[in-house]
Amino acid sequence: MPNMIATKGRMAVKGTLINTAAIFAGTFVGLLAGNRYPDKMKETVMSGLGLVTSIIGIKMALQSENILYPLAGIALGAIAGEMIDIDFWINRLGDFLEKNFGKQSQGLFARGFVTATLLFCIGPMAIIGGIQDGLTGDFSTLAAKATIDGFTSIAFASSLGPGVGFSALPVFVYQGAITLGAGFFDRVLSAEMVTEMTAAGGLLLFAIGLGLLEVKKIRVANLLPAIFLTPVICYLAGLIGG
Repeated sequence: MPNMIATKGRMAVKGTLINTAAIFAGTFVGLLAGNRYPDKMKETVMSGLGLVTSIIGIKMALQSENILYPLAGIALGAIAGEMIDIDFWINRLGDFLEKNFGKQSQGLFARGFVTATLLFCIGPMAIIGGIQDGLTGDFSTLAAKATIDGFTSIAFASSLGPGVGFSALPVFVYQGAITLGAGFFDRVLSAEMVTEMTAAGGLLLFAIGLGLLEVKKIRVANLLPAIFLTPVICYLAGLIGG
């Protein structure tokens, strides 16, 4: 059975490949379009993306059946994230890529890479779609995500430049790992745990939206452990309550 799941996972990575290709393609189109638009228009586009991202985040967060789970996940995740300083390492990777591929971007390359990476990796579609793809070979959820990410890449790349395209690399690794480990995640995650994980992800998306709107810059990367800690807290609470 494990061998069968692993074989399916390797075959089903094509769902993640489609997602990766969509980000690259969207970035290419966005770079072509970006040169044609004035800075004021790009600024308005970014504000619009900030609004949409915030609304999606709020909608996801409101799915929680017990807000205490994502609240605890965010609190503990922030502590863990600050101790590891994930934000520093992601930005350092962005700066490294900028020095080698975006020397004239004046910081936009790194910002595009970090923002797009967080946006494309946070959310239930990456997790649920990856599990579905790995177990059954049905990549329809990831195909839908690829479409959304592709169009989002166009808008981001037109304003933030080629760094957006490089976000396809961590997306490939992250979603590919979920696909290959689909059997494990399917056994471990209950419906309630996925719901609360989604709510925690929604709060992080809202934080990204605030950053895009330049309302408040939050080190969202340092909150990433919340996505994994929230279902653990949910599970432990179930054991105690049971």
